[in-house]
Amino acid sequence: MDVVVEFNQAAFRHNIGKGDILNALKTKIFAAAIEEFPEKYLVIGFDHAGNPLELLYNPIGDNGIYVFHAMKLRNSTIEMIGF
Repeated sequence: MDVVVEFNQAAFRHNIGKGDILNALKTKIFAAAIEEFPEKYLVIGFDHAGNPLELLYNPIGDNGIYVFHAMKLRNSTIEMIGF
């Protein structure tokens, strides 16, 4: 079953395009729910150039996600997850 990906316009605020977001989802090296916000998930993956990205999304039903944040991976995110 393929995952249906929907986007909030806020996901593009940091100039990350749909293609790079989708690539980050395919190449994810980390994915987990955020403890303080159980309906928000963090994904770390790579854009087409191999740069690490952080994504945040909400699940939609059984096979969908709603991406609302995408940007270059920050040190604060690395520290938060203990990488």
